[in-house]
Amino acid sequence: MTVSAFFMPSVNLIGEGAVEQACDHARQAGYTQCLIVTDKPLVELGYAAQLQSQLAERGIQSCIYDGVQPNPTTGNVEAGLALLKQNNCDFLISLGGGSPHDCAKGIALVASNGGDIRDYEGVDQSAKPQLPLISINTTAGTASEITRFCIITDENTHIKMAIVDKHVTPVLSVNDPALMKNMPAGLTAATGMDALTHAVEAYVSTAANPITDACALKAVTLIANNLVTAVKDGKNMAARDQMAYAQLLAGMAFNNASLGYVHAMAHQLGGFYDLPHGVCNAVLLPHVQRFNSQAAAGRLKDVAEAMGIDVQGLSDAQGAAVCIEAIEKMAREVGIPAGLRDLKVKEEDFAELATNAMKDACGLTNPIQPTHEQVVGIFAAAF
Repeated sequence: MTVSAFFMPSVNLIGEGAVEQACDHARQAGYTQCLIVTDKPLVELGYAAQLQSQLAERGIQSCIYDGVQPNPTTGNVEAGLALLKQNNCDFLISLGGGSPHDCAKGIALVASNGGDIRDYEGVDQSAKPQLPLISINTTAGTASEITRFCIITDENTHIKMAIVDKHVTPVLSVNDPALMKNMPAGLTAATGMDALTHAVEAYVSTAANPITDACALKAVTLIANNLVTAVKDGKNMAARDQMAYAQLLAGMAFNNASLGYVHAMAHQLGGFYDLPHGVCNAVLLPHVQRFNSQAAAGRLKDVAEAMGIDVQGLSDAQGAAVCIEAIEKMAREVGIPAGLRDLKVKEEDFAELATNAMKDACGLTNPIQPTHEQVVGIFAAAF
């Protein structure tokens, strides 16, 4: 019998006011100097300054690295690491969505292990735990605040490196829906569809287990019931709260069951064209699952049921088809582009994108291992 391991932060705070408790945790842990890793929009919104003030009230000094790009790069990691060393920081706080969290993970990992972030591409390549990292989430999608996944774009090759390492899991995750109410509709849609992708890919993964199944299906239900409302009415705190739980559950699922070819392919689009990760996932999700339905039709039928669809009397194949239609309908309702053509992807790049996708660690647990020709075919279908 295979032994299953379940990874997530030892402490996870969720609900309005959770940031204050996170700062209390930092003080109690004895941390004294913090590097806050974030992006310029969150600095402009005043979130970073507010966090600095909360830390200062507890005797913790901090500096801000706000150079994180939407698809964080090796250069971002190097710049943040230099600032961390310059200020002798003993811990980090990432503030934002997946990009600041991933960048902070890269900084923290290299800070304690040395070398270059490129050295850690793949699975469990590090020898030592990273510097302590507290991840405060402002979006409801990536779940990077709880995962052992770190995605960094190599500026030289334009390939998104998948770093899957138990040592990059934050020590504390924070999901405060009060920080999410100012997310624009487009970002809410993209991150919400990202969460749905996490849940679906984890549920059909070859590494799924009863714990990840339960997390994934509940996440699907919460997303089906709340994403459209959160996109159309961003101030609806009930919907924001439920989406925060949904993305956390989806993160718990994929952090332990891993992902599949939606992410393996989306990473290439993001690295090659600098496209939003959640949008790439949303466009690819139905097409990859249509391909996967040859082996995972019964599981996709379960997903349809979790979305609130009556699947009584349907065969597995029919249930899978209904599931894929429902995913496409949700994507349309929240304003996701219809295809890769709308994202300015070029057909002549499909072969190279497919080659790189087949090297991505996320594809290892896809229910079917596709050929290069089949991956090109999925890109074409999504075009």
